[in-house]
Amino acid sequence: MKVLYDRIGRDYDATRRADPRIAQRIVSLLSASNGGEYLDLACGTGNYTIALRNMGLRICGVDQSELMISRAKEKAPDMEWHFGDAELLPFPGGSFQGVTCILAIHHFKNVRNALMEVFRVIDKGRLVIFTAYPEQMKDYWLNEYFPQAMRRAIRQMLSKRDLFGHLEAVGFQRIVEEDFEVPYDLQDLFLQSGKYKPEIYLQPEVRAGISTFANLTSKQEVSEGCRRLEQDIQSGHINQVIVDYATRSGDYVFVAAEKE
Repeated sequence: MKVLYDRIGRDYDATRRADPRIAQRIVSLLSASNGGEYLDLACGTGNYTIALRNMGLRICGVDQSELMISRAKEKAPDMEWHFGDAELLPFPGGSFQGVTCILAIHHFKNVRNALMEVFRVIDKGRLVIFTAYPEQMKDYWLNEYFPQAMRRAIRQMLSKRDLFGHLEAVGFQRIVEEDFEVPYDLQDLFLQSGKYKPEIYLQPEVRAGISTFANLTSKQEVSEGCRRLEQDIQSGHINQVIVDYATRSGDYVFVAAEKE
């Protein structure tokens, strides 16, 4: 995954930026207290880390991609950025009052080990994860046009049962979840960001910032899927496709767990 994010990190910020609604939900779920230190795990180029800092959190970021971290340092040289692996975090135990992990947990080689490390570096506080469950992703209409890539992406994701099981096994308690529906004007162009704006997937720069397109599909599937998608946009059939794939359980989910 380090190689993947070194590759997409080159132009990542062209389409990926912190959405204020997601950042606000994270702050609320963290139950952040004044003066506490926080960590953004797998922070990428620091978009959400910086947004959370601007909302008042004392927060630093860590990522295993040196390229991503270098981009973060360029954008916010006054902040603290660390190069490190989720399974071997470069911090003493009890360093933080909370940790965030945004659209990244499915990339960890061993989720249980990563969560053990998160538990170790939290003193007392919360871990807040923003992710998607497999059953949510099965409702994305992107399955209609890029079925092979979506099958691979869905296999990467942790089910609610598995995620909650890992959290409980390492010692987290009071686990809660909140669904997130993609709004029309979402600012962070991740996988399902074009739920109501299908035309964005026809843009190579948008696809380049989404790991499913960057790593889990073939040029042939992208070409054929975009051809069919463009045809359905022009005919208006895409509107029926979107209705047929209407979600029943939210598009994404926030999961918060507490270390007492």
